[in-house]
Amino acid sequence: MLITGAAGLIGTILRERLAATYAIRAVDRYAAPGIALVDMTDLDFAQPAFVGVDTVLDLAADAHTRLGWHEVCANNIPATVNALEASRQAGVRRYVFMSSNHVTGGYELDQPYAAIVAGQHGGLDPSAIPYITAKSPVRPDGPYAVGKLAGEAAARYYAEAFDLSAVCLRVGTVNRLDRAMEPRQRATLLTHDDLVQLVERTIEAPDSVRYGVFYGVSANTWRFWDIEDAREAIGYSPRGNADDRRAARACGPG
Repeated sequence: MLITGAAGLIGTILRERLAATYAIRAVDRYAAPGIALVDMTDLDFAQPAFVGVDTVLDLAADAHTRLGWHEVCANNIPATVNALEASRQAGVRRYVFMSSNHVTGGYELDQPYAAIVAGQHGGLDPSAIPYITAKSPVRPDGPYAVGKLAGEAAARYYAEAFDLSAVCLRVGTVNRLDRAMEPRQRATLLTHDDLVQLVERTIEAPDSVRYGVFYGVSANTWRFWDIEDAREAIGYSPRGNADDRRAARACGPG
C-alpha cells in the first residue's frame, strides 16, 4: 500500500494503525523517518513510487481549508491528477482519494445546519435532521473544496475510462486530541478509530465497488451527513460519538 501525503495528521494515524496489517510505502513532499521524499506535482518523479503497489491512499494536498486559487491550482489538483495517472500506469487495484466534507460546506449557511454548527441546538430534534448525502448537489465553501471536487471528478473519469477502482472519502473533522473541540465538531468529528475502520473497509471492499463517494463521520448525535450508503457498500459502521468526547478548548477548522 502506498500512502501519499503521509507526513500529515491523517497520514500519520493511518501509517501507525495500519502497519500491522499492510505493507506500507509512505511518501510526502517533506522527507521524514520512514517517509520518502516525493513531489506529487511532478509525475515523472512520483511514478516510480507507485510501481508494484496494490492500493493507493491519496492524501497529497495542502490541507488548509482557506487556501487560495493559486495553491489549489499549482499543488492540490496536479498532485491528485498525477496520483491517478501514476496509479493507472502502475496497474493499481484500488485508488482511495481523501476528499473533504467542505465540498458541501455551503449547506452550513442554511438551517438547521447553521444552528447545529453554532451549537444552537434548542428546539432541534437530532433524529429529524435532513441528511446531506453524496447525491446532494455540491456546494463547495472555497477553492480548497473546489479542488477536492475536481479530484472526485477525475477519480470518476479514471474509474470509467480505465477501470481503476476509485473511492472518494469526504472526511469529517480529524484532530490530534480525538474529540470535539468546538460546537461544529459535535456534528463533524471523525474519531481516529472510525477513520481507520473507514479506510480498512474501503481497502477491503469487493472488486464490484468501482467508484464511490462516501462521507467519513462518526456516529455523532448531531451529524448531518448520511453514511447509509457507506454502510451498505463497504460495511462502514462507526462507533464513536462526539458528545462522548467533548472538550472546552477550541481548535482549528476541519
